[in-house]
Amino acid sequence: MSKAAPQSVFALIPGATVDQSARVTAIVFSSAFCQPCRATRALLAEVTTLVAGFAFLEVDAEAHLRVVRELGITSTPTVVFVDAEGAEFARASGQPRKADVIATIARGM
Repeated sequence: MSKAAPQSVFALIPGATVDQSARVTAIVFSSAFCQPCRATRALLAEVTTLVAGFAFLEVDAEAHLRVVRELGITSTPTVVFVDAEGAEFARASGQPRKADVIATIARGM
């Protein structure tokens, strides 16, 4: 019996707008009053200017509790790295370092 392909993380997020040219996307699960979430958003925005083929998508964890539960997100910020098809290949909880983000992107390219 063959295994079914994993569902795209993008398909789980209602209304997600995906950059079709991105080879790696970071999906950051954040909350409104979270300072590390704001810093993570700024870091990911900066990295999009440095790494071709990288995009990020921010998801309000409180507004998407079903997705949070389904993906096992336990804290904010949590960054889920997915390939172009939406398959998760890495994740990080807490505010990531730029070098770690760039290294993770390189693994997914």
